[in-house]
Amino acid sequence: MINKVDSNKKRMTRHKRVRAKIYGTAERPRLNVFRSLTNIYAQIIDDTSGKTLVSASTLEKGFEEKGGNAEAAKKVGLAIAERAKEKGIKSVVFDRGGYLYHGRVKQLAEGAREGGLEF
Repeated sequence: MINKVDSNKKRMTRHKRVRAKIYGTAERPRLNVFRSLTNIYAQIIDDTSGKTLVSASTLEKGFEEKGGNAEAAKKVGLAIAERAKEKGIKSVVFDRGGYLYHGRVKQLAEGAREGGLEF
């Protein structure tokens, strides 16, 4: 019998391995990325208090484009950087969420860097 590989389970294993090394503090919070087939989401999280400080996604009202492409991911990166500046956040730790640093995840990171976040 052929068993299909559960890609999300494998991603979660990679994510746990990444999270064992990455921790967001109040001075340098964690920029977390989640991508689905149709949308991409980003959050800036303070792990010491366990709170989300800033979030952005392609599901928001002002977002007109299709959410599952690289251009949309870059716009989400720019949006989260802008909101982080408003909250006084300048540098973050990037958490790729178990995904490869390629495609939409890379575009989101580049958009956040263009917006002024340091990581």
